Amino acid sequence: MNWEFVLFHKENGIGTITLNRPDSLNALAGGMRQEILAALEAGVTDREVRVIVITGAGKAFCAGGDVKEFVSGETRAEANLPMDQRPTRDKIVLLIQATGKPVIASVNGVAAGGGCNLALACDMRIASERARFGEVFVRRGLHPDWGGIWFLPRLVGYAKAAELIFSGEVIDAQEALRIGLVNKVVPHEELPMATKEFAMKFMKSAPIPLALAKKALQNHSRIDLAQALDHERFAQAICWNTEDRVEGMKSFVEKREPVFKGQ
Repeated sequence: MNWEFVLFHKENGIGTITLNRPDSLNALAGGMRQEILAALEAGVTDREVRVIVITGAGKAFCAGGDVKEFVSGETRAEANLPMDQRPTRDKIVLLIQATGKPVIASVNGVAAGGGCNLALACDMRIASERARFGEVFVRRGLHPDWGGIWFLPRLVGYAKAAELIFSGEVIDAQEALRIGLVNKVVPHEELPMATKEFAMKFMKSAPIPLALAKKALQNHSRIDLAQALDHERFAQAICWNTEDRVEGMKSFVEKREPVFKGQ
């Protein structure tokens, strides 16, 4: 798969999507959004890929939209699409949420604007100590996109989300960890290995119940206890009739690691 702005690498069940415009802090330009979507689709549909990681090349994760491209008038961004036509960024966010596979943002540097919200759209975030996060839209005369107004308050609460969005303030990795924006912060040099170790934790899990649990967690704020119990019963019935359930219980009795096939 040869793309201009994005790399896709698959190893040991982990599919890594790397935003690859390091000289421009991986700012979103040209057909980059379409390439991210294509790489994400490749990871989602590949049965060998169990976990997807999104990261950036060089010293940034993603600086958001390419402002120079906007100012020049050469942008291929999709701000002016008809309301009934979804822009590519929305398709990316919805696919991250729809796939039953865990999606991890490995934030190696600045994540601003759309780049920040791309990271928030992932299920989890692991950050370098050099990472920075900023909802900088209001400083550019824009409204947040990439799902930021949905994800941010669910992660940090309404008041903190309002503070970050209304001010456009950029926060460092430790502050992001303190307010619950990221799962963990690691030394910059250790980020690739720490990300791999983080991803490998989920490789040990059976894919079918993991996907069902991801969907339930996404809906946790919109359902009551009775609905949650109904989902658990429904999901458990599905899992009970899988080969992986048999393997999981058999491996426990035999005191060995299970080998799950997603069947």
